[in-house]
Amino acid sequence: MRTRCLVALVAGVALTLAFPPVGAFWLLPFAVGVFFVVTDGLPARRAWIPGLLFGASFQVTLLWWLHAVGTVPWLGLSFTQTVWYGVLGAAAVPLRRLRLAPAWLAVAWVAMESLRCTWPAGGMPWGRLSYAAVETPVAGSLPFIGATGLSLVLALAGALLASAWAGRDRRRRVVPLASLLGVLALASVPAVAPYSETAVGHVDVAAVQGDVPGNGTDVLAHFRRITAQHQRETERLAADIRAGRTTKPDFVVWPENSTAVDPFEDQQMKSDIEGALHSIDVPILAGVVVDGGPKHVLNQGIVFDPVTGAGDRYTKWHPVPFGEYIPWRWLFGTHLPQLNQISRDMVRGTRVEPLEVAGTKVADAICFDVAYDDGLYAQLSHGGQLVVVQTSNAMFIHTDQIDQQFAISRLRAIETHRYVVVAAINGITGVIAPDGSVVTSVPVRTQAYADATVGLYDAVTPAVRIGPWLGRACLGLVVLGWLLAWAQYRRTRGAATTPSATPILDRIPA
Repeated sequence: MRTRCLVALVAGVALTLAFPPVGAFWLLPFAVGVFFVVTDGLPARRAWIPGLLFGASFQVTLLWWLHAVGTVPWLGLSFTQTVWYGVLGAAAVPLRRLRLAPAWLAVAWVAMESLRCTWPAGGMPWGRLSYAAVETPVAGSLPFIGATGLSLVLALAGALLASAWAGRDRRRRVVPLASLLGVLALASVPAVAPYSETAVGHVDVAAVQGDVPGNGTDVLAHFRRITAQHQRETERLAADIRAGRTTKPDFVVWPENSTAVDPFEDQQMKSDIEGALHSIDVPILAGVVVDGGPKHVLNQGIVFDPVTGAGDRYTKWHPVPFGEYIPWRWLFGTHLPQLNQISRDMVRGTRVEPLEVAGTKVADAICFDVAYDDGLYAQLSHGGQLVVVQTSNAMFIHTDQIDQQFAISRLRAIETHRYVVVAAINGITGVIAPDGSVVTSVPVRTQAYADATVGLYDAVTPAVRIGPWLGRACLGLVVLGWLLAWAQYRRTRGAATTPSATPILDRIPA
């Protein structure tokens, strides 16, 4: 068991290296395969231990960027996510007894990812296998099978590698290896024949990055200067338009927290927005914090029109627990008084229709919303033609979170076959094409704007249509697998010799 635990710790770190900024994708199937190796040949009451250690080394290193908020949030979220890998280690035990065990194990992995993306307190999708695959040949399959489907392919690749390792003779190794090559080849077909749709129109869009003074991490300490800097950068864009250096956009995007106090109650904020509108004379989709009463606040993307003023608005679907609201405040607020610094809870949004901005239907995502499937899928299913990500990840500007979130935005572009416009308060701001390539971007921690002509698409990709159901189907299949394994056990229990699963790695001592 000691050797298993050590190998699990190393494999968890290796899986982290598959994600940006290192991006050693080739490590991913091997790391997943090792997870299935070190948890095999053990009863459920012990299989959770190496699974838990794998999850701990993976999540603690992957989420290291969260230490910028504090040690307690970093370790707390890491531990919450870690538990699911221990659960997977134990839950996979009966599934190994079934025929086509690698497929069952891959389904179990995706079921685990689906659960930890939603629970507890809204979950956290960071570290889904598919989020490491943007720069790979299999990324072309995203419009067809989505982020969940690609995670399933990658988990199956790992399970097949583990099965090949377990083979006691050549034939038992050749079959899973051949299956692995077949799975990867099939997933890579879209790299040669990519998903394609015809744009129904084009618009010019500009995303403004106003930057954060000082170290670049403290938005609240400089909130008035930040809004003023976004106004000045918008005025610079307007000057460039008048000078013929760039094309006038149909609308402009400001990032999340470009106004960190309610402009409907703060005259200076209102004046800054109106000044920007007057200079550019096109709608601005701005990230705004709005008062929601004595106990609540809203994080919104609001469309400000130069003629009619504030109009359509999107409210963030996934506020950050313990960062933007306190779940179970009656419990934690009593025992952790420091949480009272978050005096008002951020209200979760429920909007499923895209925003109407200058005649364009825009699917909005605010910061961590881009990592979740539900909000974007809903807006695109209701006619969203373009995706906009408004983000204020300034407190993470010196960490790997910046690269990881931008990689997720690129994945969304491929998956939804939409242009994605990212407006960040100090990085990374840019425009991403439907094939995941970066059309334009500006350096981090600068005052700048990114502008481009982008295509608009009405067609909804198969990924968006099946996306909400694939994770649920995997959960259902895991339950079915448990029932089948139980029935098989009942049939063989009375036999003199009960067949058992062949350990994947009998060279590692239990």
